[in-house]
Amino acid sequence: MNATVKNDPELARAARKAAQAQRGLLIGRIDGYISIFGFGWVTPMLRLANGEDPSAQLKALWRGLGIPLASIILFLGLWAQMAPKVDTSLGAIPGPAQVAEAFGGLVDSHKAEREKAEAFYERQHARNEARVAEDPSYEPKIHPYTGKPTYFDQIWTSIQTVFMGFLLATLVAVPIGIIGGLSPSMNAAINPLVQIFKPVSPLAWLPIVTMVVSALYVSDDPLFDKAFLTSAITVTLCSLWPTLINTSMGVASIDKDLLNVGRVLRLSPGVQVRKLIVPSALPFIFTGMRLSLGVGWMVLIAAEMLAQNPGLGKFVWDEFQNGSSSSLARIMVAVFTIGIIGFLLDRLMLAFEALVTSRAQR
Repeated sequence: MNATVKNDPELARAARKAAQAQRGLLIGRIDGYISIFGFGWVTPMLRLANGEDPSAQLKALWRGLGIPLASIILFLGLWAQMAPKVDTSLGAIPGPAQVAEAFGGLVDSHKAEREKAEAFYERQHARNEARVAEDPSYEPKIHPYTGKPTYFDQIWTSIQTVFMGFLLATLVAVPIGIIGGLSPSMNAAINPLVQIFKPVSPLAWLPIVTMVVSALYVSDDPLFDKAFLTSAITVTLCSLWPTLINTSMGVASIDKDLLNVGRVLRLSPGVQVRKLIVPSALPFIFTGMRLSLGVGWMVLIAAEMLAQNPGLGKFVWDEFQNGSSSSLARIMVAVFTIGIIGFLLDRLMLAFEALVTSRAQR
């Protein structure tokens, strides 16, 4: 069969076109995933390699990669030119090179701190071994390393806090949103509270949350640090509203015939919610969750700065208070980090939405 195809030019051409079409379908499926993470520009390159319409693919590549790269280069050029001309009390605004150098310094500092931690645990381990050798009944104790948190430790703390606050907000907002969407009376009861509390700034919530947590969260062996809990609850209070409102809107807009089918089939309320209501309202729910996560990330940085709780916000405030000539560069590193993490969180939610939505539609 293969020999027949090779000997017949028409059949060989048709086979190549069929293979190209198959690869094109595969590239189309891959595009659905990589576009979520902002790598849609890879698709035209794959299609070029597949021999598809070079003119259209080059145009798509320029639009997806060339223009964004050109705008970034233009921004860096303008930044490098303008920054030295702006003098502040901490010196001139650092340019891209100084910021990159500051980032390298933070990486070196993190490595040095990790080496200190490793040396600390090695010394402790050796000391424990010696004690056990002298006295076999001795029970070794491991004390945690209490060195200063590095820049990357602060990033990790902020990410943990925002996810905790976001999780709590989702657990509160989605059920209330479903109830409000199903019942006009409940919606009328919930709506005034939403309108009152939605615009409240995290700076107003923070003192109340701090006092409530200090009064109620009293334990000799706490599961969470109070500062962590305060920041997470502040994030929850400020970020739950987009999810609540969007969930309510999504549920209220479900086709009434669909709900009537559930009643005709005598499905229990729990099954109706799980099988009919939530899958139908998923796009609205995820839109709200994406907005909530973005709000939560912004709120967290402000809360950490104000309350001096561990995290990126505290890092920025400490650098501002430090007032050294290199502080501005480190603050700008934090600014870019906050922006990039915010972008990645949004992409993560998009990927999660695509995963859950595709499963719900099966």
